[in-house]
Amino acid sequence: MDTTIPGDEPTPSVQIDADRLEANITAMASATRARGVALRPHAKTHKIAEIAALQLAAGAVGLTVATVGEAEVFAGAGVEDLFIAYPLWVDQAKGDRLRRLASAARITVGVDSAESATALARSLGSAVGAVAVRVEVDSGHHRSGVAPGDAATVAVAAADAGLEVTGAFTFPGHSYAPGMPLTAARDEDAALGVAAAGLRAEGFAAAELSGGSTPSALMGGGTATELRPGVYVFGDAQQWELGTTGPGDIALTVAATVVSHHRRTPGEPGHLLLDAGSKVLGSDRAAWATGYGRLLEHPEARIVALSEHHATVQWPAGEPLPARGTRLRVVPNHVCLPVNLVDEVQVVRDGAVIDRWVVAARGRNS
Repeated sequence: MDTTIPGDEPTPSVQIDADRLEANITAMASATRARGVALRPHAKTHKIAEIAALQLAAGAVGLTVATVGEAEVFAGAGVEDLFIAYPLWVDQAKGDRLRRLASAARITVGVDSAESATALARSLGSAVGAVAVRVEVDSGHHRSGVAPGDAATVAVAAADAGLEVTGAFTFPGHSYAPGMPLTAARDEDAALGVAAAGLRAEGFAAAELSGGSTPSALMGGGTATELRPGVYVFGDAQQWELGTTGPGDIALTVAATVVSHHRRTPGEPGHLLLDAGSKVLGSDRAAWATGYGRLLEHPEARIVALSEHHATVQWPAGEPLPARGTRLRVVPNHVCLPVNLVDEVQVVRDGAVIDRWVVAARGRNS
């Protein structure tokens, strides 16, 4: 990966290494293809139509999105198969939007209760058959989803309301912790297996069993028929610390400038101030994370504090402090946040900006 930061661009700026992005997309597509599993990347990570096109061209069967608004953006960009992988509560206004979407793309929505399925069907009215559903089950993340053994009950309620039930899904979000990706993948296999058996017993084919997070995506035992990783396209500091990606795989960084630095006592760690704060990096920090982000070319440095427009970096003892005005690449903890904080990203190849991509689904939170 070229390490030259374009010198004529203002900082902070969100930059995507085109070569690394393409390599990450190809690698995940090849890995899922080899396992005989469909790939439906989660587009909430990038929110960019050009990246969606690259994923589809590499073999993705469609996209996963978080909201109706994101689905509208990607359907407008020509994506023909979209899964809204959350248990939406659909009122009449959202039902009207889903009906319009269903005329442009295959739309599937998550449900995790009889009540949400009934509300969805009621809001769709005569178009109830135009939107499919998958039942969400909890595989250990304990955010949403029914117990796997209760999936069939929700599926029956959805079918009774007139909805097409195509299977089940889960999000093994507890994979985002040290030592947990393999455990989460096994939990996902078990949960989807129980849900599938229950659905079959009630007469549902359960052909679609969807799971996967970036840390656990390639660790499952084969129960899932489809995987939905998102962060893999870019990588981030969380994935770096979990060991599921390396610094050479990270495609998105925030270019920032050293505006101040100090080392109070010779031989002790110094600290830098960068012109990139929480309003471009985001402020996520998991309890196990060693900082608010990392520096790509300086892996021992840590961002120890964030202000709105500045980051404080602890610089290793014994290493010369970079000169004021030096540009550094910051790897955000959670890459989904900086993308949603800017209007466009810079696409870089061989040290030059070759394109600028609009973050088309930015702010589409409903």
